[in-house]
Amino acid sequence: MDLLSELFALLLDTFTNLGSRLAVFYLCITVLIVAVLWMIRGRPTSFLAYLLPKEVYLHKSNIVDIKIFMFNSLLAACGVFATVTMAPLMTTGVLNTLLNVTNSPSAPVDTTFGKVALATIIMILTLDFCKYWAHRLHHETRILWPFHALHHSAEIMTPLTANRNHPVFLVLRALLNTVVVGSVQALMLFLLMGKIEILTIGTVNAVYFMFNALGSNLRHSHVWLSYGPILEHVFISPAQHHIHHSIDRKHYNKNYGEVFAIWDLMFGTLYVLRSHEEITYGLSNAKGERIEQPYPNLRSALLHPFADSWRALWKGTSRDPRANRAPKTQATP
Repeated sequence: MDLLSELFALLLDTFTNLGSRLAVFYLCITVLIVAVLWMIRGRPTSFLAYLLPKEVYLHKSNIVDIKIFMFNSLLAACGVFATVTMAPLMTTGVLNTLLNVTNSPSAPVDTTFGKVALATIIMILTLDFCKYWAHRLHHETRILWPFHALHHSAEIMTPLTANRNHPVFLVLRALLNTVVVGSVQALMLFLLMGKIEILTIGTVNAVYFMFNALGSNLRHSHVWLSYGPILEHVFISPAQHHIHHSIDRKHYNKNYGEVFAIWDLMFGTLYVLRSHEEITYGLSNAKGERIEQPYPNLRSALLHPFADSWRALWKGTSRDPRANRAPKTQATP
């Protein structure tokens, strides 16, 4: 009963906490954005059919999304992911090390608006940088790719597809965030502030609030929304993330970023849209040929990536540069 209570509380938090992309508040704003797009595009169908097409939401791929979401929620309720999300402990350890090495009695405590603003910018960029590289490493490393292939095996996309993640992927991403974000936060404490100001935390959260409110749920959806070629050099649009999920060879290894496009631009992985493009989602081989769904149910989604990763370990960790993911033919039924 305690576990069921924890699970219920976690699910309630998922749909009410503004830190969650699936919060009802963000979903309602998403509906409003879709309504505006529906009217601009000439009301091609009834609004309900445009918003919730049966061929998308009743698709077998979406049913697997729901099962994976519930399974990961159960693991979270058991505390599995909390054990590897320890950025505060990392921050304390790094800060104490810096203080001991420099023989400083304490970190600077004087704060100014400039320091708070600089710390906020560093924190936002660090979080986004971590997400870019965690994402890219899972694509471009044979051993890690199978655990992310599950996400890309989605044949249709809904907002819940963002949670179509293998538990191993979630753990590894949390570990990277713990190490990098915790370390950078300690450096900020030592060099800039001496303590984390409420304003800093609030501003960082405000950025992600805006990101979630202004169409983040459309990144995994059937609704196309491009920001245009100028803004897409700065921010990753929902349409750019659709490109990331495409099986077309010209879209391979593109648009790893979450909020900002600057990392993709900096590291040569940015794909900027010039017009609407038809997208086919799923997994394909190095030639761009779609392969059969390797994860048709929850059991295969959870177990097959381990076997694929084990095979990759014995084959080596080099990446086939022709494939958009490393290597997609590895994910087999």
